Amino acid sequence: MRSSPDPPFESSVSDHRFGDGDPYTLGVEEEYMLLDADSFDLVQHIDTVLAAVEGSDLADALRPELMQSVLEIATPVCRDIAEVEQQLRRLRGAVAQVATETGLRVGSAGTHPFSLFERQRITARDRYRALVDQLQYVARRELIFGMHIHVAIDDAEKAIGVVNGLLVHLPQLLALSASSPFWRGEPTGLHSTRQLVFAAFPRSGPPPRFRDYADYAQVVGQLERTGCIPDYTQVWWDIRPHPRLGTVEVRICDAVTRVEDAIAIAAFCQSLVKLYCERFERGEELRSYHRIVTSENKWLAARHGLEAPLMDLATGRRNRVPVTQLVRRALRDAEPHARELGCERELEGVRDILSRGSSADEQLRIFNANRDIVEVVRGIADQTEAAVVPVSE
Repeated sequence: MRSSPDPPFESSVSDHRFGDGDPYTLGVEEEYMLLDADSFDLVQHIDTVLAAVEGSDLADALRPELMQSVLEIATPVCRDIAEVEQQLRRLRGAVAQVATETGLRVGSAGTHPFSLFERQRITARDRYRALVDQLQYVARRELIFGMHIHVAIDDAEKAIGVVNGLLVHLPQLLALSASSPFWRGEPTGLHSTRQLVFAAFPRSGPPPRFRDYADYAQVVGQLERTGCIPDYTQVWWDIRPHPRLGTVEVRICDAVTRVEDAIAIAAFCQSLVKLYCERFERGEELRSYHRIVTSENKWLAARHGLEAPLMDLATGRRNRVPVTQLVRRALRDAEPHARELGCERELEGVRDILSRGSSADEQLRIFNANRDIVEVVRGIADQTEAAVVPVSE
């Protein structure tokens, strides 16, 4: 006797909001370090900061994270990159002011150069206790800080095509944002140590290639149906669809120290999303690549930063090429779309990163000059809190 098929399973991605709002609107989330103003060590003062903004218009934009030494900020949905800049500068400025008033400093980088995860307290929220109970040591050592960029897309099938298309650009975004060359007081030889720490999480790294939205929904549905995850937000890929928000979420970036770099990388992501949306609309094939080769390029970017020699997957060259060459090619492709989006000026900030170097490069320069790792954190705090005057409208 043949068994009957399982009844349809309603997944958390079955209902989505792709197309509910305007395409290419965007939002940015950043995770900051809460620092002692004298020692520059991490301090467990998230409740102090949140209490200081309770009842204000900042309350909805500031959030706790897994550890009590981490503060997350989130912009509202922004019409364009100019609004992102205004919001990021406003939020950084407000956080810096609250920190000063409570005897703290704030810093933005992928890892704290010398603080130890064993000394951090877990935030007293059910979701974080459940995460630690599930992941144990893997969660307890997650003393890392990231930047996530959301870009709205008006169609679910298009969102999957864009995720596939952007896989080739993830190592470029990692090299540009790399800001974690230290761990537990030591230089690691990596530009993004954060990536190697987070790689221990299940369901992390580059996503697999999906045929369409139904393929994606089936995979997530199986994980939910079998009790592996409560919903799709516990799929922590470097880039993922975010059905509840109707966005593609780029998650690979380290938290960047300079606000100008955050704005430039957000403009780069927005322009690339528009590029691949329009290719999808024209019926062009959006090439994607095996996870083995995208993971290898990601590793090279984490190891070498802006000096990474990457495989040129788009052309299939036999020799590796500098990541900076691939970024410049992507910029040429993205520039017409940046003009249409009104973010051409902000996109130029990517070239500034290429010429100046990343936050990881700056941290290493400070450390190599005097071998004082506290000065590295002081430099992070100074740059995080600089240039935070709100942009005039």
